[in-house]
Amino acid sequence: MSEITNIGVVGAGQMGAGIAHVAAVTGLSVLLADADLARAEKGKASIVKRLNRSVEKGRMTAEDAAAAAERIRPVADLDAFDEADLVVEAVSENEDLKNAIFTRLDGVCPAHTIFASNTSSIPITRMAAWTSRPERFIGMHFMNPVPVMKLVEIIRGLATDDATYAAVDALAGKMGKTTVLARDMPGFIVNRILMPMINEAVVALYEGIGSVEDIDVAMKLGTNQPMGPLTLADFIGLDTCLAIMEVLHAGTGDAKYRPCPLLRQYVEAGWLGRKSGRGFYDYAK
Repeated sequence: MSEITNIGVVGAGQMGAGIAHVAAVTGLSVLLADADLARAEKGKASIVKRLNRSVEKGRMTAEDAAAAAERIRPVADLDAFDEADLVVEAVSENEDLKNAIFTRLDGVCPAHTIFASNTSSIPITRMAAWTSRPERFIGMHFMNPVPVMKLVEIIRGLATDDATYAAVDALAGKMGKTTVLARDMPGFIVNRILMPMINEAVVALYEGIGSVEDIDVAMKLGTNQPMGPLTLADFIGLDTCLAIMEVLHAGTGDAKYRPCPLLRQYVEAGWLGRKSGRGFYDYAK
């Protein structure tokens, strides 16, 4: 398989913009799409803002920042992805939405294009079956925030071939990431371990074992974590946490993965964390 030089990113939100940012800095040409052109352009604007901040902090030159920004082209729809060597899907954790996107891409992209999903929990094999190229379908799970976090979790589907895995692993290394290979099971490695911990922190709050602040301080200082689990949940998005727990619960049938009722209640209230201004903490202040 030839070297990947052109990539498409579907989803210009926090994760998609982060992936596009790192890819452009690496030297790749990036097509960035979202529900419409305005959202894609907004995603690029957020990337340019972060690049300029890096220049201000002396982490890169103004010339390098400008060159990276120039490599990112917002597009109005997925038809532009007919020139991509790799497409990374980074939309919300909604399986029906992801399947619809990959079905559309399958009719647009050339035969050699690799499809990668940034899903944090949904089975790769199941999504790959919606395309005519399951052998060139793979999970490429970046951590948030993408420009800062070094890990990429790679998940091979049942049909993913060796050439696809090698190409994606090499690309992640080129982007300055360390990779781990996870089996295609619900939650993979990171979220199979992380999300039950976050869910149990919500249970501790639900049962009145500790306050939000005390639970976070206890886990930070007691286990040397950089942020408490409830702060982290707010950062990830409580809707995303709930979606992953539901995938774990449904996929394993194990009651230990049942989402805490309080987590579900917060999501139903629209308290989704930082992105909504309120989660376990109030960010309006």
